[in-house]
Amino acid sequence: MALFAPCTRAAAALSMKQIALDNQSRTRCDNHSIRNTVTLYHKDIDHRISQLVEAKKEHKSNQIALEALHTTIAGLTEIGLCMSKKIERMKAKKQQARESHLECHHKLQARIHQSEDTIQQQHLIIEALVEEKASLLQTIQGLQEDNVAPAPFDDE
Repeated sequence: MALFAPCTRAAAALSMKQIALDNQSRTRCDNHSIRNTVTLYHKDIDHRISQLVEAKKEHKSNQIALEALHTTIAGLTEIGLCMSKKIERMKAKKQQARESHLECHHKLQARIHQSEDTIQQQHLIIEALVEEKASLLQTIQGLQEDNVAPAPFDDE
């Protein structure tokens, strides 16, 4: 039995070396597959990050435009309020002119005509402002639909 021991040891050693080489080969294949998977994930993550960066830039641009539109609407609203006050003042002046009409009919007739012209011009301006406001609201709604944001003005 001692004679076969060296052969068995040599065969066992060769078998162990073969097993080690097979395991090493499998590990290399597994590592290569893992590396490929990780590389694909990295590419996918990079692609998604670039999409998010682009979306963030577009969102920021839309947000700036929306803020500018809000500022414009606020300005137009203020102008509209000032025009309304002016119209009310003009109506009061017109009423005073009618009350004093008996005293100075010919003099005030020219003033009343001038006041009516001014009121007509202001009405035209207000109509233009209302049309501009409607246009701006449509633009805002379009931007909000793009951004899926709630409408700030639901009254119109």
